[in-house]
Amino acid sequence: MDEPETPGVSTVDELVRSWSAELLDSGSALTLLLGLVALGLVVNRGSWRLLRNVVTIAHEGGHAVVALLSGRKLNGIRLHSDTSGLTLSTGRPTGPGMVFTLFAGYPAVSLLGLGGAALVSFDQARPALWAAIALLALMLLAIRNAYGVLSIVVTGGLLFAVSWFASPQWQAACCVLFSWFLLFGGLRPIAELRGKRTRGRAPSSDADQLARLVRVPAAAWLGIWFLIGGAALLIGGRWLLLIPQL
Repeated sequence: MDEPETPGVSTVDELVRSWSAELLDSGSALTLLLGLVALGLVVNRGSWRLLRNVVTIAHEGGHAVVALLSGRKLNGIRLHSDTSGLTLSTGRPTGPGMVFTLFAGYPAVSLLGLGGAALVSFDQARPALWAAIALLALMLLAIRNAYGVLSIVVTGGLLFAVSWFASPQWQAACCVLFSWFLLFGGLRPIAELRGKRTRGRAPSSDADQLARLVRVPAAAWLGIWFLIGGAALLIGGRWLLLIPQL
């Protein structure tokens, strides 16, 4: 006699089959290939060392936006050649504003990737590029060091070149690649921070500062960030893979 099927397992199995059928119907092999390229850029040490600057821009931009939204005064942003960054704001040293500002950096990368995936999945590649350029232009006003200016100008210049000179198909492909990169790239810094904390090399990390403010262990904040990044990757990746053939 066959054993009764577990409801939870059946539901998951049906969901996997449904998603698989949708992916096969979409036929977007190029989108999958671009995802693999983005993953390779994140995993490879050489390319990551250079492209991590883009992740740092998104990270510090997240701190800055939430600082302003929470009523804090933004004093400036610094981006460094070792791919680290620093966002300075003034206001109450404790309270929700400080907590949200510290929390925002790591999820910002994945959420920007999710936003890019949403726009390009609705055939809005060029608006997505211009939105990214506008955000970089606003961020440039807050940059307080030469390397930071260079990083923003080079990144914005590349996006502008794609938005102005590339064909719609190339714009869509670049947006897909960029979205995949942010979705994958939002997870690696969390893993790197965990490694640094294990070796005692990041006593003043965002997670440790949050732990001192809220009395929640730093490891818990890392777990929350990883869950947000993982969810963004699953949702954004599904949107990207369901894009019709580019």
